Amino acid sequence: MLPVAKQTAVLGMDNQIGLIFLYVVYGLSLNVFIYVGYLNSIPRELEEAAYTDGAGIWTTFWRIIFPLLAPINATVGILTCVWAWNDFLLPLVILSNPDVYTLPLVQYVFQGQFSTNYTVAFASYLMALAPLVIVYIVAQRWVISGVMRGSVK
Repeated sequence: MLPVAKQTAVLGMDNQIGLIFLYVVYGLSLNVFIYVGYLNSIPRELEEAAYTDGAGIWTTFWRIIFPLLAPINATVGILTCVWAWNDFLLPLVILSNPDVYTLPLVQYVFQGQFSTNYTVAFASYLMALAPLVIVYIVAQRWVISGVMRGSVK
């Protein structure tokens, strides 16, 4: 983590924009693997049928392939949200201004060396959990439809 912290400080990216950039860079590899695996499961016959009907590359992508990506978009979105929401170490090392700390860093205040304020800490944890539950409730129909789509022929 020391080289990352030093390099972001040198580049002036020890702020929220730098943190977002690092999340994008670090999450890109996993998301590419997930998308490639899903795209390989889409039958080639759909693309060939679109080309036969006279559709171009971009028309085929936007009208045929992209609507089929809804389940994987929801899955990648949920995984990325949960990963960024729960991350503690990267914001701790990168962010230097306490006014822009992320939620896990702010919740760390409730735990001291000799005491912990459990009532306030657990209320804070419950409130921090609510946005992710809402994201999952909104996106769950795409995830469930993607799971069900592959189960029946």
